[in-house]
Amino acid sequence: MNIKQYLDSTYLKTAEQAGLSEKENTKVVEGFIQEAIDEGFKLIMIRPDKVSLAHQMISKAKSDVLIGTVIDFPDGTSDFDVKLQEAQEAINNSVDELDYVINYQAFKRGETNLVKNEIIECTKIGLLNKKAVKFIIEVAALTDQQIIQLSALIKNTIISNFKENDYQNVFVKSSTGFYKTEDDLPNGATVHTIKMMLENSCPLPVKAAGGVRTIDEAMEMIKLGVKRIGTSSAKAISKGEVSNDNY
Repeated sequence: MNIKQYLDSTYLKTAEQAGLSEKENTKVVEGFIQEAIDEGFKLIMIRPDKVSLAHQMISKAKSDVLIGTVIDFPDGTSDFDVKLQEAQEAINNSVDELDYVINYQAFKRGETNLVKNEIIECTKIGLLNKKAVKFIIEVAALTDQQIIQLSALIKNTIISNFKENDYQNVFVKSSTGFYKTEDDLPNGATVHTIKMMLENSCPLPVKAAGGVRTIDEAMEMIKLGVKRIGTSSAKAISKGEVSNDNY
């Protein structure tokens, strides 16, 4: 098994969040893109404004690394027409995968139809343009019951509105990695949350994001059944090293 083909190498900090200038932060992004090319990771996950940069570098290197970006990140509370506009711009810039932050706050308020419509329209624009789609449910913001219900809602909405051969291209993803928890509780993927997602989103694939920092943790997630792992520690994981990164 080539673990690198499970790894979505991720850098999603803005310059302000990183405490850097825009120029310095762009250099960091370039470093992550180049590392993904050199190491042969499955995908580089970056902010929408860096998709064109990644496309230029990957094309020049004649690399197979995919480009992913986040949509309506990190809160997910925009109307879905805003999500669609952001997704279309990323598609125009040659993105390969769209990771939407689902409106989990609306879901928690019981606005199920709003969330269903968002799932349908956001999936449609992705699949029509031959892009994989992932829905980030932000597990740290949900109770166990809500994780189960939202995973099932995504699954049932996709099954009811799309063809079976589309399922492999619509993921349920655990976390943004940016949610602020109380008492230092995990804000990303855990074995407990991933098991619930896998049980309730099947046959849709699951992406574990946030909190996977060692090869043992990555292997455990893969053995559970996840198809992708989002991490800023991709190189450390692939080398069997331990990372102190917080995503």
